[in-house]
Amino acid sequence: MASNLDLQEQEQLDELKAFWKQYGNLITWGLTLVLAGFAALNGWNWWQRDQGAKAGAMFDELDRAVQAGNADQAGRVFNDMKERYSRATYTAQGGLLAAKLQADKGQADAAQASLGWVAEHASDEEYQALAHLRLAALLLDKKDYDGAQKQVDAVKSPEFAALADDRRGDILLAQGKKDEAVKAFQAAWKAMNEQLDYRRVVESKLTSLGAAPEAAAAASGVAK
Repeated sequence: MASNLDLQEQEQLDELKAFWKQYGNLITWGLTLVLAGFAALNGWNWWQRDQGAKAGAMFDELDRAVQAGNADQAGRVFNDMKERYSRATYTAQGGLLAAKLQADKGQADAAQASLGWVAEHASDEEYQALAHLRLAALLLDKKDYDGAQKQVDAVKSPEFAALADDRRGDILLAQGKKDEAVKAFQAAWKAMNEQLDYRRVVESKLTSLGAAPEAAAAASGVAK
């Protein structure tokens, strides 16, 4: 009986050896790739958390510079953030913050450069949209209407479509294209939530152009 069991075990062992000889390398490499992928994922998550924490610390430094009104320092910190943590959300936020202070301090070229970087490199589409719209405003101040329009056209986020139409209206109005500006402002007004305070700003623009939304709605009702 024992010899039969020994024989069966030997046969099973021989089969296992043959199987491992044929498929062992494939299995080993498969397991290695799975384990390597798991380790890489854990490493990537750790790296992202570490980068985010460090970028957050630099953002705090930038924010302190902004609070102090030191545009030069804010710009230097933002440049460091770009070099070290270009994909961090904090870096995009820092760029917008630095650009606002730079613009307020009359550093239009520096503000334009900061916004240009955010518009091109921010990992979040919303930050890109904000940068494009603010950059359009700077270019509008310089009377670079074509450049401003290109920035508005670059806004792809649906959440910012109404603001893009509003900025488009500003550009058209600055060029003396009143009728086209009115259409852009009307599109912005209609797309904005009624509870949004900025909607009243757009409404005032339309009113000043003789196209008050309420008056137009009332006229439409009379016509019906």
